[in-house]
Amino acid sequence: MQNQSLEEAIQYAKKYLEDLLSFFGLNIEVYATAEDDVIELSVPSTHMNGFLIGQRGETIRSIQFLTSMSLRSKDFEHCRVNVDIADYKKNRQDRVAEKAEEWIQRVKDTNTTFALKPMNAADRRVVHKVAAEYGLTTHSEGEGRERHIVIEPPTTAEPESSEAA
Repeated sequence: MQNQSLEEAIQYAKKYLEDLLSFFGLNIEVYATAEDDVIELSVPSTHMNGFLIGQRGETIRSIQFLTSMSLRSKDFEHCRVNVDIADYKKNRQDRVAEKAEEWIQRVKDTNTTFALKPMNAADRRVVHKVAAEYGLTTHSEGEGRERHIVIEPPTTAEPESSEAA
């Protein structure tokens, strides 16, 4: 039988993450909320931030995956989880958004397409959102670790077929 309550899923995920952190000798309270059916788990800043975040956030993603899989194994309907440690992801999103604004300005100034370096899904989501706010079109290309965003210049009134003429 599937566990339906979002509140139950939040409490289970919170307890699971607190228990996982206690294996590393870290007995702290995890802050848990939900936004758009995604369980948001926030671990406050501690002396173990670097260890828990890992290189380029790899450990955070692993902790997030474990928490999500635990929810799924207990048949919770809500198993999408976002784990943030010491606001690492929030700060990263802010930095990526600032960079995206620079890339968008470059595309507007040169009126040419700009392909970004490969980035993870969370960073791509931020770039797509910022570009949409500026009225530009973006799309992702590539597979796996090579997946990257292409930012298109503002569209003109000319039909595309005019280039072939």
